[in-house]
Amino acid sequence: MTEITRKDGKLELHSGGTTLTLDKSAGTALLQRKVLFMSKKPLETKLSDIADVTVDVALDRASGVEVCNTMVVTRAGSGWSLPAADKKDAEKTAAAMREFLGLG
Repeated sequence: MTEITRKDGKLELHSGGTTLTLDKSAGTALLQRKVLFMSKKPLETKLSDIADVTVDVALDRASGVEVCNTMVVTRAGSGWSLPAADKKDAEKTAAAMREFLGLG
């Protein structure tokens, strides 16, 4: 389940080892990831470079289970993935991000 925290012009989303912070005062989005016990290099972009927030649904062929992620898509075409527990969680997270960013 994605934890969503809003305060002081910031929206922080935490899911598993991934944290995405959207900061209106700084105008930046920061993605921090941990794999096992190691932190990966943080990724940062301007909020104005975010074009859309979508829900990505894939089907695991071996188990038949849906795997869902909330995707942050930039104007340059790159994307960041925030893992979700299920499709409902991904949709709720995407809606909160769209509202915060004013993407409609």
